[in-house]
Amino acid sequence: MKKNFLSLAFMAAFMLMATDSQAQSWSDLFNKDNISKVVNAITGSTQSIDMTGTWNYQGSAVEFESDNLLMKAGGAAAATMAESKLNEQLSKIGIRDGQMSFTFNADSTFTSTVGKKKLSGTYSYNASTKQVDLKYLKLLNLHAKVNCTSNSLELLFNSDKLLKLMSFIGSKSNNTALKTVSSLADNYDGMMLGFQLTK
Repeated sequence: MKKNFLSLAFMAAFMLMATDSQAQSWSDLFNKDNISKVVNAITGSTQSIDMTGTWNYQGSAVEFESDNLLMKAGGAAAATMAESKLNEQLSKIGIRDGQMSFTFNADSTFTSTVGKKKLSGTYSYNASTKQVDLKYLKLLNLHAKVNCTSNSLELLFNSDKLLKLMSFIGSKSNNTALKTVSSLADNYDGMMLGFQLTK
């Protein structure tokens, strides 16, 4: 039984290497995050993540809800173009590299900072849905899909939720930027938009 489990683990590891373009070497393949993915794939367990700490904005993040939708939209080129347009519009409201961060505390409180503007609230993570609920006091309640490793975090929102967040936390209002993002989302059905953050 143990031998079969090890065989399955190695098969899953090789499948992960074949499908994950980020695995550039054996050390990448067998790092903590990838081993965890293999174990979770075999056992069917949901992965608990650690979001605590300060995460700094590095750029926009775009994800399609399925590979089929991604291919319908035009594949990786469409995702890259959408990220570029989103970066441009986010920068117009003050969300840019070095100007935005999220700090998640162990007591389920968090603070988001854009420029000199700080907003606080509470958060909770659901491991089965891989979503975090962000509550800015009683003013705004959002759900975001989370992709998290030990040093990177993506927060991905449905487009209408991202627009609300942009207008809420942006250091300045820019209706043109909001309209452009809304138009971008309308052009690509099934696309989630958000932030790429690193520790």
